[in-house]
Amino acid sequence: MTNILVHGLGQDETSWNEVKNQLNNNGINVETPNLFSVVKNYQVNYENMYRTFADYCNSFNDKINLVGLSLGGVLAIDYIAEFPKKVNSVILIGTPYEIPKPIFTIQNIIYKFMPKRIFEKMGCSKKDIIRLLDSMKNLSIPDKAQDIKCNTLIICGEKEKDNINMKSAKQLNKVIQNSKFSIIENAGHEVNIDNPKELANMIYNFWKDNNNDINQL
Repeated sequence: MTNILVHGLGQDETSWNEVKNQLNNNGINVETPNLFSVVKNYQVNYENMYRTFADYCNSFNDKINLVGLSLGGVLAIDYIAEFPKKVNSVILIGTPYEIPKPIFTIQNIIYKFMPKRIFEKMGCSKKDIIRLLDSMKNLSIPDKAQDIKCNTLIICGEKEKDNINMKSAKQLNKVIQNSKFSIIENAGHEVNIDNPKELANMIYNFWKDNNNDINQL
C-alpha cells in the first residue's frame, strides 16, 4: 500500500515533516509530493495540476491511501472520481465542499500585493498562484464527493468551528456515505502544522482500522 500526503495551497511538502516523522516512528512510510514540482513542466492551472497529480499517483503499482489538505483534498476527490478502484482510503482535511468564489477573488487581490519571495518558497510564482485560483472557480465538488465509496475520514481543526471550513466538513460527512468525521483540538486550517502529533495519531489509527495488515502500509 502506498500512502500519499498532499499539501494545501500556501504549503509545500515540508508542511508534512512532523506528521511524516510521527508516522515513520510507527513504521509507516509516506510519500509527500510537492504539487508545484509535479506540475513544473506545464503551465500552472488546476487542470494541469490535477492531470500531473493523477499521473504521479498512477505511477505506483499498488493501491493508495490518500490524505489531502484543502487543495490536496480537492485533488484527492477528483482522483477518486476518475480512479475509484485505485484508492483504498481517503482523509480529507479542511477541504471545501463548494469553491468559495468570493474568498478566492479576495485572496487573489491580496496575493497581488504580497512579495514574490513568499511564493518562491513554495516553488512557484505569484502569477502561478493567481492563475491556479482563477482556474478553480468553476470546479464542481459535491457531484464527485457523493460518489466516493472508499473508506473516508473527514477532519477539521476545532478553531474552525465558526468558519466555512467546518460547514464544508459537515457537508462532506453528510454526502459521503459511511464517512467518519473528527475534530482536532488546538488546530486551525493547517492541522498538519498546528497539531501534527494528534493528526499523525488520527491518520495511523484510521489506516490501521481500514487495512487488513498494518505492516503492509
